[in-house]
Amino acid sequence: MTRHDGRQHDELRPITFQAGIAPHASGSVLVSFGNTRVICAVTIQEDVPRWMKYQKVGGGWLTAEYNMLPYSTLDRKQRDISAGKLDGRSSEIQRLIGRSLRAVVDLKALGKRTIWLDCDVLQADGGTRTASVTGGCVAIAIALNKLLAAGKIKTNPMQKLIAGISAGVFQDTAILDLDYPEDKNASVDFNVVMTEDLDFVELQGSGEENIFTSEQMLEMIDLAKKGVTEITALQKQAILDADQASDTDLASLTDAFKS
Repeated sequence: MTRHDGRQHDELRPITFQAGIAPHASGSVLVSFGNTRVICAVTIQEDVPRWMKYQKVGGGWLTAEYNMLPYSTLDRKQRDISAGKLDGRSSEIQRLIGRSLRAVVDLKALGKRTIWLDCDVLQADGGTRTASVTGGCVAIAIALNKLLAAGKIKTNPMQKLIAGISAGVFQDTAILDLDYPEDKNASVDFNVVMTEDLDFVELQGSGEENIFTSEQMLEMIDLAKKGVTEITALQKQAILDADQASDTDLASLTDAFKS
């Protein structure tokens, strides 16, 4: 099967990570899955939520916020603040992002700190939640590497990389990484979050007013495994490139002080 954009059924859209997109953040990337583009930015706060103090919970915390900017879709999306509350979809997605990343971050090793991950969708063309998980993982890894390099933590709390990807059944064929036209017309839609070792973190799947077989489900999961394997290789390179750029900047600053 050749798809409308020329991809094969098991082919990802072009994926890129542009690190340092938000200079004031502890770590940030602009992640792109084709035409879906999300800024993922991390702020590390030297404190923990009040409920952790009251309940005497040790370690730190990680939480996420997700927002689709008004111009991210074809028709302007009203800001949540205009409605006076977070819409149900955004609330569900940011909970998914937060709990997915907490699964692979050792909060005890983080110490009494809070990781705030902000995911802002610049352009939506399907898969914004999985792109947010994927880009958020890279942004957090970059931020934690900086914390480690500064000697503020002794061990890296990031235990494994994770990535999210969509799979579905479109025109009776299982396909990987659905864009908006495919997602809109798919008979089955799956969102899968996995570690770099291909262990499951989260599975969200449903027939869109349809049914699906166990064989189709296994086929979608196999496609997701293939996608996550390819994505985590890109994540590792993006993190390495960001760390090397940070080392270069530090060396340049040191040289400037010496002169």
